[in-house]
Amino acid sequence: MISLSRRTKGEIVFDTLNNLTMLLVCFVTLYPIWYVLVNAFNDGKDAMLGGIYWWPRVFSMENFEAVFDNPGIMTAMGLTIAKTVVGVAAHVFFTSMVAYAFSRRDLIGGKLYILLGTITMIFPAMLIPNFLLIRNLHMLDTFMVYIIPVLFSFFDLIIFMTFFREIPDGLEEAARIDGANDWTVFLRVVLPVSMPVVATIALFHGVYQWNDYFTGIIYVNNENLQPIQTFLFRVVAQSSSNIMTTALQGSAMTKTVTSQSIKLATMVVTTLPIVFAYPFLQRYFVKGMMIGSIKG
Repeated sequence: MISLSRRTKGEIVFDTLNNLTMLLVCFVTLYPIWYVLVNAFNDGKDAMLGGIYWWPRVFSMENFEAVFDNPGIMTAMGLTIAKTVVGVAAHVFFTSMVAYAFSRRDLIGGKLYILLGTITMIFPAMLIPNFLLIRNLHMLDTFMVYIIPVLFSFFDLIIFMTFFREIPDGLEEAARIDGANDWTVFLRVVLPVSMPVVATIALFHGVYQWNDYFTGIIYVNNENLQPIQTFLFRVVAQSSSNIMTTALQGSAMTKTVTSQSIKLATMVVTTLPIVFAYPFLQRYFVKGMMIGSIKG
């Protein structure tokens, strides 16, 4: 290691500029989040006066009380949690199952299947064919429209397949000697040693499911089947619509809660759950990204 006394002026200047640049990037990235959080916890009428940048000027929880008093938001939140849990479990299981078959080098036509899957990644189906397909499958205005169309991802299959091929053949051979069939090997040998990549794909798809608003806009007309992100989209896009009126009806806080404060509070409510979930999966996520490394 080079001691500080032996560092040149150029190295010191470079490190200083590099650190300052990274601090600036972190500030530009994190400050908008902090700004939304601060204004969400501030009194709505007072926030309209402006000048709130670092800390709530008039601290208030009324914005969040108004959000949770709205049954539409709570219904959308429950649907989002349900589709995220079910969607992640189904996606991880189905994609990993297909990836396990693809990882077998003796799979007949394996190279052709990979070529066809790669083509679909380069030339994906457009919106109109997708809509016609989902309509013909009778999935419009159903819960399954959030699950079935994204049940499989060829990109995630490649990640799974690469990881599975790194698993020592001796593990599978030992299981087969004990009389295990393909399902037993997959469920009791392959998946348990693949938790890093499973957690990685679960995080990828979980973030997608939680943040997906487009599916609810295009394929769902029933408001009771629209997720929280679609609800938030409607709140932001129609600040003076009935959504705001409904959110504030029958509330004693209508004098201090505004449409803008409702928007900010809803943003916080919809964002924090996935932010809190990330640290619990981070160590698996880091391991899963090191595909191809030596495993102990």
